[in-house]
Amino acid sequence: MMATITNSLSAHHTSWLFARPLRPAVLLAAGCSLVLNLALLVPSLFTLQVFERVFTSRSVETLVMLSALVVVALLLAWVMDMTRTRAVESAGATLSRVLWPLALRRMLERRASPQNATLEPADPLRDVAALRSYMTGSVIVLFDMPWLPLYLVVIWLMSAPLGLAAAAGTLTLVALGVLTNRLTRVQAEAVQRHARSAQHGSTALLRRAEAIVGLGSSVHAVNHAAQQQARLAEAQHALSVRSAALTSSARLLQQGLQAGLLAYGAWLVIVDHASPGIMVATTLLVGRALQPAAQLIGSWHKLVQARAAWARLADASTAAFEPERLPLPVPMGRLEVLRLVFATSRERPAVIKGLDLTLAPGESLGLVGASGSGKSTLVRLLLGLWRPLAGHVRLDGADIAHWDRTRLEPHIGYLPQDVELFAASVAENIARLGPVDAEAVVAAAQCAGAHELILHLPQGYDTPLGDGGTQLSGGQRQRIALARALYGTPKLVVLDEPDAHLDSEGQAALVTALRTLKTNGTTVVVVTHRKPVLAALDKVAVLKDGQLEAMGTVVSHIRAVNAVAATA
Repeated sequence: MMATITNSLSAHHTSWLFARPLRPAVLLAAGCSLVLNLALLVPSLFTLQVFERVFTSRSVETLVMLSALVVVALLLAWVMDMTRTRAVESAGATLSRVLWPLALRRMLERRASPQNATLEPADPLRDVAALRSYMTGSVIVLFDMPWLPLYLVVIWLMSAPLGLAAAAGTLTLVALGVLTNRLTRVQAEAVQRHARSAQHGSTALLRRAEAIVGLGSSVHAVNHAAQQQARLAEAQHALSVRSAALTSSARLLQQGLQAGLLAYGAWLVIVDHASPGIMVATTLLVGRALQPAAQLIGSWHKLVQARAAWARLADASTAAFEPERLPLPVPMGRLEVLRLVFATSRERPAVIKGLDLTLAPGESLGLVGASGSGKSTLVRLLLGLWRPLAGHVRLDGADIAHWDRTRLEPHIGYLPQDVELFAASVAENIARLGPVDAEAVVAAAQCAGAHELILHLPQGYDTPLGDGGTQLSGGQRQRIALARALYGTPKLVVLDEPDAHLDSEGQAALVTALRTLKTNGTTVVVVTHRKPVLAALDKVAVLKDGQLEAMGTVVSHIRAVNAVAATA
């Protein structure tokens, strides 16, 4: 219960932090709406005065004066409307500027999480776009709704019976709005869910295009995606039909209320309870008062979508507003793994089971083991990418999860098993998309043995790489990615099968890089099975079924392997 309350308060606090930058624009838009709605009262009052004074006095001067006041009021309304529109657009741009980086960060964290496959696909960037679209489009009606009572009060001051009738009609329209919310909310959320799922499925298929075509599964893949699109189309059709019916009902009710009030006003004129001027003026005011309510009902599904997007972003980005952590000293590279346990969920068997190991600063460790033994999982835990169920990974005595990732980044190097390069230049890739330090980039490339390779590219270090660096060979991508891992002065370098695509020359460069790292006092963890690479390391840890089966020096491990091979 307490956790639920805490999460609710956190989400509310995050929502408030999201809204804080919007406050100036929102206050300006609200102030403009007040002046705008006051100015739009003038035409109705002008109509009343024409009937009550101009027709009786037949004074042209009075008509000219009243007309001038109407012109001034309409010009003021135009200025207020333009200013309000610009304020709302500014609020939308500010919202996008604040939320877009947080949304992208959330997506990166989700993609790096092992639980991502079990989570419902969601795209925070689409939520940001939906919010901005609503802010720059349909949100204006929300600024007009609070002034509806003002029109009702003015009508009541003109004629109490007409004021009561207008209030009753307004309540009827509001009731229709509540009914619209109840009847369309679930369907609108279903449309969003199906749209995210279809987008996620199509993107996933495109990323695996080579495998799909190579396996001859194009037809099956397209059919699978078409089924998702069919579910989306069905949900959209159901929402469209219901929304259209409710919107038409709201429009019909609005027109009916206006006609009914006009008839009621005419009856009051006939029985001498109201004047013709009051009848016409109140009819105009009722039309103006009911217009925002009818528009809100017509765009209700957009409001539901925007509200859901806001809630998701607030809930997903709560961690982005965590208090800034106390900066820790530059790490020396001491790595400790204490009773580490990990599983993708508490309901599934553990992948890492009570593992312990320690590396002193500057030591290097090779991880070996059969496929599925937990090597890549351990690598991600060592880097703090995944959180263990129990136990700790400590860097210089501090839990890796307690380090500020931004400050820790320059001191860690990582080469994942599946090499992915950024859609940027070679230099920007090596610099990890940060500011390019030319000397550091070249030094990292030389340490990785990739300098000559890069110089032979069409534009050298300035060669632009496509998404994933697909124009390069696997070995070239791996050596550039190795340079990226070695960029700067990392104190901990983790390499997951860095020799998978390397030829003999690349393997020799890797061995040289490992020896250079040792000279520099960098702690290194390498997943590998190749003896030349293992020979450049200090220790070897053998993993089996998520447990540390053996650990010792490289020499003793190689001797043991050779002995087993000889007996075989």
